[in-house]
Amino acid sequence: MIEKKEIRASSYIILFIAAIICLFPLLWMLSSSLKPLDEIFTNMSLIPKKFYFKNYVDAWVRGKFAVYFFNSVIYTVCSVFGILLISSLCGYALARLNVPFKNLIFLILIIPLIVPLPGTFVPLYVLLKKLGLLNTRTGLILCYINGGLAFGIFLLKSFFEEIPQDIEEAAIIDGATSFQIYYKIMLPLVRPALATLAIFNTVSIWNEFLLALIVLQDPTKMPIQRGIMVFQGTHITEYGQLMAGLTIATLPVIIIYLLMQKHIIKGITAGALKG
Repeated sequence: MIEKKEIRASSYIILFIAAIICLFPLLWMLSSSLKPLDEIFTNMSLIPKKFYFKNYVDAWVRGKFAVYFFNSVIYTVCSVFGILLISSLCGYALARLNVPFKNLIFLILIIPLIVPLPGTFVPLYVLLKKLGLLNTRTGLILCYINGGLAFGIFLLKSFFEEIPQDIEEAAIIDGATSFQIYYKIMLPLVRPALATLAIFNTVSIWNEFLLALIVLQDPTKMPIQRGIMVFQGTHITEYGQLMAGLTIATLPVIIIYLLMQKHIIKGITAGALKG
């Protein structure tokens, strides 16, 4: 009994230390965003002498963070919607319909999972240039959708395959079409997988930097991760505004995880049980 209590106490101590290590950079970033530039390097305390909110105002207005934030919202919402729509349609077709050569098609569709993303940058750049989609919002959104499809199809296909055939047969007897079965029956049953896929892709696209760096040159179309670079000059870096910008960029991700963690755990657990 005593040994169990000691093990439990040791586990809590280790978890507490790990939590402090993970949280400290975020707390330091938040603290620095509320300090003037000279205090960031002289006051090592996490509590500012006086809360300096001008960094946020300058980042949002002078740094044009409002534009970058709005761009990121557009890219994220459109891309996640496209990924969920196409992945669910493909996953349903490959799992439940009699598609010729569907195993071969599925194999081709998930090949991007084994190809590193940087390895596709050159052909992707050439393709976008030939299609006239370079330096356009549409081009970047299509790149994001393309990047999320392989895992989305793989995940949703496995969920669709686990749904009992009797449910589909009952719907067919009632006169439901394939699309009605997909939309009214199948999609609600795979809601945990859809939620998990949506959350992971939202966080991934919101934090993405490299594709935006390659595809976009127009500053007015930059997402928030590219916009952070405006505070890093050749000779001086506005650290207060930079930390404020990083805080603004980080908050949506933290809020999404806090609000949707139940769905993330449920989706991952369901996927593990199916595996």
